[in-house]
Amino acid sequence: MAKYLVERSGPLVGEVAISGAKNAVLPILAATVLTKEPCEIYDVPQLRDVDVMCRILRALGARVDEDPKEHTIVVEAAEITDTEIPYEFMKQMRASIFLMGPLLARMGSAVMSMPGGCAIGNRPIDLHNKGLKALGAKILQDDDSVEAIARKLTGNKVYLDFPSVGATENIMMAATLAEGTTVIENAAEEPEIVDLANFLNKMGARIRGAGTDNIRIEGVASLHGTRHAVIPDRIETGTFMVAAAITRGDLLLVNSVPDHVRPVIAKLGECGVVINDEVDGLRIRGDLKKLRATDIKTLPYPGFPTDMQAPFMAFLTTVQGSSTVIETVFENRFMHADELNRMGANIRVEDRTAYVPGDKNVLSGASVIATDLRAGAALVLAGLVAEGHTEVANVHLVERGYENFVDKLTAIGGKIRKVEDVA
Repeated sequence: MAKYLVERSGPLVGEVAISGAKNAVLPILAATVLTKEPCEIYDVPQLRDVDVMCRILRALGARVDEDPKEHTIVVEAAEITDTEIPYEFMKQMRASIFLMGPLLARMGSAVMSMPGGCAIGNRPIDLHNKGLKALGAKILQDDDSVEAIARKLTGNKVYLDFPSVGATENIMMAATLAEGTTVIENAAEEPEIVDLANFLNKMGARIRGAGTDNIRIEGVASLHGTRHAVIPDRIETGTFMVAAAITRGDLLLVNSVPDHVRPVIAKLGECGVVINDEVDGLRIRGDLKKLRATDIKTLPYPGFPTDMQAPFMAFLTTVQGSSTVIETVFENRFMHADELNRMGANIRVEDRTAYVPGDKNVLSGASVIATDLRAGAALVLAGLVAEGHTEVANVHLVERGYENFVDKLTAIGGKIRKVEDVA
């Protein structure tokens, strides 16, 4: 297994080009199944999860042409030969569940094992099932698999008990080909949902309200092919914002959307980080003021994103004063605290609250394990400011969500390299 070797690096300085959003491109790729015509997707990040989704589409019978140099993928699902997603793909990536709605809408059935992904807490598919049932699907589920069957989908009103991003997107995709009108109440409002809705509308769907808690979809008879550029990744943007802050650096983030990271901007600002929206991008200065503690609480969008909790916690260990971090989205998303404690952080966790004592230069290099995608990024950032050497294992998790992470960090002064662990 590969690992990262990270050394104390000093301030990160320079320019970073933000890649297309992982959490936007995966449902968009799934949505290509809704039409027989070719769909061209641009600004596609080169990630493990994207590769898995392309392999799934090929297994279903779609033609998938990738151009990594141009960050482009063309999918033509003219013939779907199978509606069952192989187990080996489902166990690798939770986002494979996004194919449930599109396959059901176009083919009348979808079969898959229970999805895998990062172990950050309980993420049942109950809301996905609830929404598809409301549209007329029959759901057969046991501990290992789920099957959805429908001779015809019919529009209906769906209230989500929690504004689940995945359920909102799955129901929205299925509803595009349902007969009549579907209304999703208490829908998730993330930018990735807006991007998916824009893609579907380019295909001929009739969706209004994406980005609000009430989405209205008028079903159409068929969808056509289109071209679409994926939005920039707001979590990668936030991670490099924190990278500038934790190293007391000066970074310009090109191809970023400030409105998508307002909660991160606000919290870094409370800590004393100076952030300016410039013509060429978003500039983050962690070197202008003495940085201080703040408290964060994760919430569904537009609140502070749960995916930024781990990187931000690593940063908070380096500021003056003590901080409180409350995780409300996932119940098992503090596993990185133990790993940061191996580096001397002294974080105390009680249920869904972490107490972070800040003290510049408190961290020391250690051998740590990435317990999930964002935890891995947090440990890398901690390693950049820790005394000595840090070894981060399980880096395949990090590579699920960050394109060319090592190269991007190296280009701005980060001392990090990837090696194969032969032990």
